[in-house]
Amino acid sequence: MIASIAAIAMLSSSFYDFKVRTIDGETVGLGQYRGKVVLVVNVASQCGLTRQYAALESLYRAHKDEGLVVLGFPSNDFGGQEPGTEAEIKQFCTTKYDVTFPMFGKVKVTGEDKSPLYDWLLTNSPVEGEIEWNFAKFIVARNGTVAARFSPRTTPEDETFVAAIQKELKKKG
Repeated sequence: MIASIAAIAMLSSSFYDFKVRTIDGETVGLGQYRGKVVLVVNVASQCGLTRQYAALESLYRAHKDEGLVVLGFPSNDFGGQEPGTEAEIKQFCTTKYDVTFPMFGKVKVTGEDKSPLYDWLLTNSPVEGEIEWNFAKFIVARNGTVAARFSPRTTPEDETFVAAIQKELKKKG
């Protein structure tokens, strides 16, 4: 009974209702991104896909004035590829990839103890199934719904991915 109540609450939650911890340890509400197109990505510093940080940063810089924000959520769920502390992760991202988009505290994106945000993203995604690796991408529309989900292997430069971002950016709040 309790699990079904939690599931109903999860279905009725809005993206903007979640509070998350930044990489610096501050708790913030995702409501601050209301009206923006949000790209949520689970990231890792020691992954074969880590070079996607550069393309994510480039995408963010190219479209942030149009209302795009990229949110990076480090996760150590796959192959132990994000073992560092949050301070080490922040240092790596800013030094190696000049990341300026918002980064958050480490989260679980799989399993029974996955973060409530990732539980909500998966429940409300148009694509079924668990996250399969680092750098899975969720596009959250300006109205707070999950507009699209892309595989970790889909790069931020992929034409279909860029088209999905641009489609959401053209929609007004």
